[in-house]
Amino acid sequence: MMLKLGHFYFSFTNSSLFMLLTLGLVLLLLWVVTKKGGGKLVPNAWQSLVELIYDFVLNLVNEQIGNLSGNVKQKYFPCISVTFLFLLFCNIQGMIPFSFTVTSHFLITLSLSFSLFIGITIVGFQRHGLHFLSFFLPAGVPLPLAPLLVLLELISHCFRALSSGIRLFANMMAGHSLVKILSGFAWTMLLMNNLFYFIGDLGPLFIVLALTGLELGVAILQAYVFTILICIYLNDALNLH
Repeated sequence: MMLKLGHFYFSFTNSSLFMLLTLGLVLLLLWVVTKKGGGKLVPNAWQSLVELIYDFVLNLVNEQIGNLSGNVKQKYFPCISVTFLFLLFCNIQGMIPFSFTVTSHFLITLSLSFSLFIGITIVGFQRHGLHFLSFFLPAGVPLPLAPLLVLLELISHCFRALSSGIRLFANMMAGHSLVKILSGFAWTMLLMNNLFYFIGDLGPLFIVLALTGLELGVAILQAYVFTILICIYLNDALNLH
């Protein structure tokens, strides 16, 4: 759907729809767990799931971000937890038949990684001021090598945003494409109304089921990998490692 406001065009695409749906599911889950002022003393399945995710991300933040007090670390916990939940729901939602995998689009993952990268860089400057630039010059470097190493460190630092987006996009795109191709192949053989093709379909069918389980694990793992990388980059910006 295309919207025109003056000289600007705004498109509401499948990505926009499913990102809003994902955000709605996350908010619905949190509302169900926290309604009536808080969780139950004896948690149900949904509350246990939210508490598990909460503890998991909190431990991740405490382990990966060092040399800071707990109160300082918890300032960044909401952003990191929302990022993890958003990616987790987007990846798992893409496993549903006839759904849409938001994270299989490079523009989406690149926009997310660059937004977080810019935010982390701003946090580094807020905490250290211009001293943050020393991050690009390792201590004890000979002066003649300093310009070259600064350039290399700057390129490496900027490529963090690009590599995070590419890694997430490539893993989700490759796995989902493979499952889709094999599923279409198995379904075609099943509809041929031939005993030989029906028996031969069992092999691809079992492979599809195995790949679906593997892809579900990859969907969860990629949300974890992206989140832990964000924690590592934030730790570097805060502690200048």
